[in-house]
Amino acid sequence: MNVLILGSGGREHTLAWKIAQSPLLTKLYIAPGNAGTKDFGTNLNLDPVNFEELKQKTLDLSINLVIVGPEDPLVKGVRDYFESDKQLKNIPVIGPGKVGAQLEGSKEFAKKFMAKYQIPTAAYGTFTLETYKEACLFLDSLKAPYVLKADGLAAGKGVIILNNLDEAKSALKTMLQGQFGQASKKVVIEEFLDGIEVSYFVITDGNHYVLLPEAKDYKRIGEKDTGLNTGGMGAVSPVPFADKQFTQKVIERIIEPTISGLKNEQITYQGFIFFGLIKVNNEPFVIEYNVRLGDPETEVVIPRLDGDLLDLLAAVPNQKLHTVPFSIKPETALTVMIVSGGYPEAYEKGKTIEGLDNVKGSYVFHAGTSFKNNQVLTNGGRVLSITSLGISINEARERSYRNAKIINFDKKYYRTDIGSDL
Repeated sequence: MNVLILGSGGREHTLAWKIAQSPLLTKLYIAPGNAGTKDFGTNLNLDPVNFEELKQKTLDLSINLVIVGPEDPLVKGVRDYFESDKQLKNIPVIGPGKVGAQLEGSKEFAKKFMAKYQIPTAAYGTFTLETYKEACLFLDSLKAPYVLKADGLAAGKGVIILNNLDEAKSALKTMLQGQFGQASKKVVIEEFLDGIEVSYFVITDGNHYVLLPEAKDYKRIGEKDTGLNTGGMGAVSPVPFADKQFTQKVIERIIEPTISGLKNEQITYQGFIFFGLIKVNNEPFVIEYNVRLGDPETEVVIPRLDGDLLDLLAAVPNQKLHTVPFSIKPETALTVMIVSGGYPEAYEKGKTIEGLDNVKGSYVFHAGTSFKNNQVLTNGGRVLSITSLGISINEARERSYRNAKIINFDKKYYRTDIGSDL
C-alpha cells in the first residue's frame, strides 16, 4: 500500500514512524514533511492545500491512502476535492469532508451541534460587529473570567480569556474588527468553566469507532501554566484523573452522541475526532472539537498503541474498523517540547541542532525542522518533541528530561514541569 501523509509537524512525524512499522506498507510519502520524517519515507515539496498539485502527485505515485494531519486542508475541503474528481474518487482520504470539518472550522457550528444533541458544554452566544451591543449585554450576564473565541481557524491563537469586564468588551471589539482576519468576524462568547483539562481521541469509520488513549497537554509557555498560550509544550498519557468511571461518562454523554449526531445529520465522517474536555466536579464538558489528532498529544497517544495503525486506518473507508485487533500499552508516555527562544512570539530559524545521535531511551519527533547540507536545522517555534515510555509518570519524565538536556541549539527552551502536577 502506498500512503501519503499531509503535514510537516510532530504529529506527522509520529504517524510516519508508526505507519512505517506496518507490513501493509509499500511506500510512504510525507508532504511536505520535515528532517525527521525523511527517515521513514520520502518528503515531497508540496503544499497540502494546493489541491491541483496534490492530485498530480497522488496519481504519479499511485497513492492508495491519504492521511490528513493538520486541520487546514480538511476545512478547505481536501476530501470533497478527491470525492468529486473522476481520477481521485476511489482513493480514500482519512479525515472528514468540509461539512464535518466545521466541528473545528466553526465554533458556532460546533456549539449548535452540541446543543442539538445535548452534549455538555459551556453556555454561549455568537456575535458579530453588528450585534456588538447585544454581546456586551451577554458579557454583563456572565461571571468573570470572560472567554472570547474567534469563530474560524486562527492557528490556535483565537481564544482570549480576561478577568476584567471592560477589558473583555474592548478585546471583543478588536476581534470583531478583524484582529484574526475572517476568523474573528464572528466571535463566540462562552461561560468560563473551572476545572482540569483532558483530551480524548477516536478514529471513526462513520459507523464504528475506536477509542484511543487519552492525554493531557500543557498549553502555556511558562512553568506552572503561566505566560502566553502556545501550540503545546508537552503532554502525558494516560491521565490519572481520567479514570474508568469518568471515561464511561465521556463515552456515553459525549463520544457516542457525537458519532450518532453526525450520522443523523447525514455527515459522512471518516477520520479522527479530538474531544478537548474539561472535568468540572467529576463531570465532563466539551471545550472544543478538533477534526484531527492534536499536537503534541499525538506524540504520547500513538506510541501507546499496540498494533498496526495502518491496518486500522485501511479499515476506515470500508467501515470495517470493528474487525481490526487493537490494544493499548499500559505504560505511561510523556513528551517534552523543545522550542525556539522567543516562541510563541518572534523567534529565529536556521539554528543547527546538535546531540540528536546521543539520545537513548526516548523517541525524538521533529516538529519544526529542516535538513540542509547534512545538518538538521530549526525551522519553527516548536522544534522537537522528546517522548519516553515508563512504568510510571516519574520514570517517563526522567527519561524525557535526561534526553532534553542532551539536545542543543542556540536559545533552546523547554518547560521542566511537564507531568509534575499529576
